[in-house]
Amino acid sequence: MDIFHRKKLAQRLQDAEESIEAVNAKCQRRGADAIKGVRKYERRVKELTYQTEEDKKNVVRLQDLVDKLQLKVKAYKRQAEEAEEQANTHLTRYRKVQHELEEAQERADIAESQVNKLRAKSREIGKVSNTNVFNKG
Repeated sequence: MDIFHRKKLAQRLQDAEESIEAVNAKCQRRGADAIKGVRKYERRVKELTYQTEEDKKNVVRLQDLVDKLQLKVKAYKRQAEEAEEQANTHLTRYRKVQHELEEAQERADIAESQVNKLRAKSREIGKVSNTNVFNKG
């Protein structure tokens, strides 16, 4: 081979080497970008995992609060039912006492009326007696 062919071959080899190096550099950049992307997604996965764990903790806390509030609601409901029962009992007693009072007032009115009648009769008898006493003397 002559020098011209050798130079041409050397030039081709050098061009091929430069082309391979360019492809290699491009692949390395892509690899580096891919590694950056993977790391970015790994961080995002960690963030989401942490957020999910926090959300689970919050759900547990909220469920505990819901359970406690449900217990309070049941207790208040029971207290309200007991208070309603007491109110009904007191209302029944009140009505009974009210009825007894009305009957007692009726009896007192009747007794007062009878007393007034007896007083009136007593006065009439007293007038008649006094008139007889004066007439005899």
